[in-house]
Amino acid sequence: MTAADELKGAAVTVAGLGVSGVPAAKALHTLGAQVTVVNATAGDKQWAEAAELEALGIAVRLGDAAAELPGGTELVVTSPGWKPATPLFAAAAERHIEIWGDVELAWRLRGPGAAPWLAVTGTNGKTTTTRMLAAILGAAGLRTAAVGNIGVSLLDAVLGEQRYDVLAVELSSYQLHWAPSIRPHSAAVLNLAPDHLDWHGSMAAYAAAKGRVYQGNQVACVYNTAEPETERLVREADVEEGCRAVGFTLQAPRPSELGLVEGLLVDRAFVPDRQGTAQELAATADVQPSAPHNLANALAAAALARAYGVEPAAVREGLRAFKPDAHRIAEVATVADVTWVDDSKATNTHAAAASLASYESIVWLAGGLAKGATFDELAARAADRLRAVVLFGADRALIREALTRHAPQVPVVELDRTDTGAMSAIVDAARELARPGDTVLLAPACASMDMFANYNQRGELFAAAVRALPDAADQS
Repeated sequence: MTAADELKGAAVTVAGLGVSGVPAAKALHTLGAQVTVVNATAGDKQWAEAAELEALGIAVRLGDAAAELPGGTELVVTSPGWKPATPLFAAAAERHIEIWGDVELAWRLRGPGAAPWLAVTGTNGKTTTTRMLAAILGAAGLRTAAVGNIGVSLLDAVLGEQRYDVLAVELSSYQLHWAPSIRPHSAAVLNLAPDHLDWHGSMAAYAAAKGRVYQGNQVACVYNTAEPETERLVREADVEEGCRAVGFTLQAPRPSELGLVEGLLVDRAFVPDRQGTAQELAATADVQPSAPHNLANALAAAALARAYGVEPAAVREGLRAFKPDAHRIAEVATVADVTWVDDSKATNTHAAAASLASYESIVWLAGGLAKGATFDELAARAADRLRAVVLFGADRALIREALTRHAPQVPVVELDRTDTGAMSAIVDAARELARPGDTVLLAPACASMDMFANYNQRGELFAAAVRALPDAADQS
């Protein structure tokens, strides 16, 4: 009996509305499940979504009514953001009720001949790598899509009318925590650094969730040679017979690795003679921007594509065609020989470190919600590159204290405003500090929600303030 057959008539509680919850509820309802959606927030957006679902015959409980597990529940399907310690899940565990994420649901509902998954996870670079991978697969003539945590519902991809040859799947640690059954064709863990520890409870639990992406891999487990923890996760994974460990590196590659040689991305993993030959895939200039961490993203994407059998020419074509999303080390303008760069997507210390390593003389704009992070290592590594720092946001004092310990020579300006309109003042302060040849870099190392709706708004307001400067030369 298939999962779809088992779900027919089952009482299923869907935890959460939004990008994943609404498609899950609709899919389950279409399969004949008795669906109740619960959501703790009860704003205008949630009431509108509830009305849409109720019109289909799906029950919805919002606000306080969502706190308890509905009676008769046989399965819980959760949106990724709900924490494992949520009382509703504790109640489900007491009753021995399974909890699936939307990714687990999508995996179980795949039909015969379903498209295999090439999966990407890691602390940073997931979206860029997944979209690079989709571009490469598309250049090879394959029917594909970038799906998962990237904003396109996996359920829509699995159950929709469009047929795919292969899917490029971005998976967050939240999604992997609730997806015990997925078995990708091949997968990559790009990097690991402390993040979302308030959700997972510990770094070990966070890493374990990421490591789930390797379980059952068929062809290749792709890891970062610069981060031994990613290789450890490969070694601990239970994979199919013949699945290989494939590394990527910013150095010259060893056998079974992809890496860089004299301005070229080369493959020593998916070639007939790994000991004696290397296959050119692309030039570093084909990857834009060519910052070190973005080259690492490109190598990981290329490794997954090669694991699927994609030819070298398609790797080059796909990387050339790829355009990064907004707010990822994007040059906004050059004003008086000072370059202004928006990397608002750098919402944790690992991402900020990669961004800071891309420039030599930096006026760094940082701050926001730390999410439990510490900043000593980041400050120590970046000290020699910093001309000055402008701090803002709720947890700016944590960064200031780290800079005092590890970069006391660097001038620091703090802004105590936490309103959305403060971005103009942040840019003005940076303009006073910058000198010709500097890069003013918005790489906050923190989440944005103390001052902004999200990192997108933070980046957009930064770009607008920069373009409003006298003599700004728009580079967008």
